[in-house]
Amino acid sequence: MSDAPWTTIPGLIDDAATRFADNEAMVDGDVRWNFVEFRDQIRRAARAFMASGVEKGDTVAVWAPNTWEWAVAALGVHVAGGVVVPVNTRWKGREAEYVLRNSKARMLFTVTDFLDTDYVAALEEADAPESLEEIVVMRGRVPDTTTAFADFLERAEAVAEEDRAARTASITGDDLCHIMFTSGTTGDPKGAMLVHSAICRSYHSWATAIGLDEDRYLIVNPFFHSFGLNAGIIACLMTGSTIVPHPVFDVPSVMKRIPEERISCFPGPPAIYQTILNTENLDDFDMSTLRLAVTGAAPIPVSLIEEMRRRLHFETIITGYGLTESSGMATMCRVGDTAEIISGTSGRAIDDVEVRIVDPEGREVPRGEPGEIVIRGYNVMKGYLNDPEKTAETIDADGWLHTGDIGVMDDAGNIDITDRVKDMFINGGFNAYPAEIENLMAAHPGIGQVAVVGVPDQRLGEVGYAFVVPAPGADKDADALIAWCRAEMANYKCPRHVEYVEALPLNASGKVLKYELRERAVASLA
Repeated sequence: MSDAPWTTIPGLIDDAATRFADNEAMVDGDVRWNFVEFRDQIRRAARAFMASGVEKGDTVAVWAPNTWEWAVAALGVHVAGGVVVPVNTRWKGREAEYVLRNSKARMLFTVTDFLDTDYVAALEEADAPESLEEIVVMRGRVPDTTTAFADFLERAEAVAEEDRAARTASITGDDLCHIMFTSGTTGDPKGAMLVHSAICRSYHSWATAIGLDEDRYLIVNPFFHSFGLNAGIIACLMTGSTIVPHPVFDVPSVMKRIPEERISCFPGPPAIYQTILNTENLDDFDMSTLRLAVTGAAPIPVSLIEEMRRRLHFETIITGYGLTESSGMATMCRVGDTAEIISGTSGRAIDDVEVRIVDPEGREVPRGEPGEIVIRGYNVMKGYLNDPEKTAETIDADGWLHTGDIGVMDDAGNIDITDRVKDMFINGGFNAYPAEIENLMAAHPGIGQVAVVGVPDQRLGEVGYAFVVPAPGADKDADALIAWCRAEMANYKCPRHVEYVEALPLNASGKVLKYELRERAVASLA
């Protein structure tokens, strides 16, 4: 089916409660809700948002790991007519502050105890923006300046269900539902504005293509990412599948949880499956309930596909391609595709979306020849928040979204991503942008100049390699610089290798020759 039967996320939630009433909807610790109970919790959160003064179109941020509270808070924002701003849990306080300030988020929902990180303290160090009126702590210590999640939910009693229903009824498919921040080659994160109808329609196509159907879905992909939020929470609501949030991927806990919860759907980047397959005691765990894997973000070898089918019991393995600006969706393989298609391509365009390969002048190139991947359709973002210039640079006058990725299309329409116009590299499934990393590293007093490139890594797909021209008189201590980077930026951005150089190679116009540095970095690691 090309069209979703809903045009808004609140409509989807209500429909799920009707169609899948008694199905288990959410499993997280002691929480085991069916779809009616899940809907009621979401509505309660929506009334609490209304009682807190959140109006239609207001932005609310969520900065937390995968938990039931994340889902209830975010979906409650949608039902109250607000816009969700997911914040990457790997970001430091300074990075989160930038997103909160630019999105003018009125409220922040967060935790103080995730992986020894107190996000409230991190934000206080970075100076929370004035637009942020309240911080609600969903789990962990609740500082005096914040509100406990349970206390926030109590506010729902002040708003009648009839008023909540009226607010929800005013939401249309053209209204914003998410502002998802993605970094760019300019170094500053940009907020992709996404609407209800595009998300509903895109992920209806996604769920239909992979055959998701009342599955038990272990969501390791973070909720702040389109893969976890849209292809996770939203897709489960569409198909009556059980949301089983998992906050951190580690092999023992995942392998224990799969048989305990009879997990049948387990998506993730190839590195996750390879790590599980490399586990010595894999055969001690019962993986027989697994049937559906959805992967992407990095190439997946044919040998890995074969091992996933043989040792992890997956019947269906699907790959796809998309970016935040295309609602996270653009192309997909389909059930029945060969291992070679799944390994060698990212599939073909989803229903009612156009994908082309074009030359620098925007002309479509013959099949089999490389060019930039461009996308046009209902799934393309409304634009970048407060940035009409970048919007115009990314979406041309004919509505084509220019991805910056280089690909080749075969005769069946499958695309093989071969390179990137932009310098972006993908570390463990996360997009890392050298310009942003370079901007962050420039704050180090020992750095005169820096250029970052991505290099292949067997476990993570790609990692950062930094070429540093030291500041006059500065020590050349690569280990100390890497440690500084780990403290100042998300770990997927942090370079894994540092090489000190006297100068960076430049072209005639003074631009750094990244391709020379990339070749040099790869050679040094060989």
